[in-house]
Amino acid sequence: MKALRKIGLVLALVAALFAVSGCAVTKIREIRMTSVGVKYVVPTSSRSLDAVLLLGIDNPSISFTAQDVSGVVMQYGRELARFTAGQLPVQAKSVQVYELPCTVALSEKVSLLDLLAIAARRSMEGMTVDVQLRVSLKGGKGTVLSFKGLDLAQFSQ
Repeated sequence: MKALRKIGLVLALVAALFAVSGCAVTKIREIRMTSVGVKYVVPTSSRSLDAVLLLGIDNPSISFTAQDVSGVVMQYGRELARFTAGQLPVQAKSVQVYELPCTVALSEKVSLLDLLAIAARRSMEGMTVDVQLRVSLKGGKGTVLSFKGLDLAQFSQ
């Protein structure tokens, strides 16, 4: 379960990164995560799971929507899992907790036991994530953002 929470934390932190980097408006840099949690995790097979993340976001700026989120979680260059997430509409000038549904598929050479072993170490050392997403502003303008090799150790507590 702790491995699943770590995956949830990874996805939530990625959401925070694209929220901060997603728009050209000056106040957008003031967007911050206030909390991260996992509402639920449901294994769908021995190779995948569905989850809903709870993301507390303080947005003093304009409305935007993150969608088509996908990515790869790696450890020391070894692919652990691929993920996709649903839409995340963020309201302007609000402090709210949002639900972000996501699906995680384990890589071919990774098992659920491997993830549990990683979680037992309680370290994000060597873990990186590549993410691609589309951010749309209210009114239809938007852009595709890609982040490569984001170091997850910088987010661990």
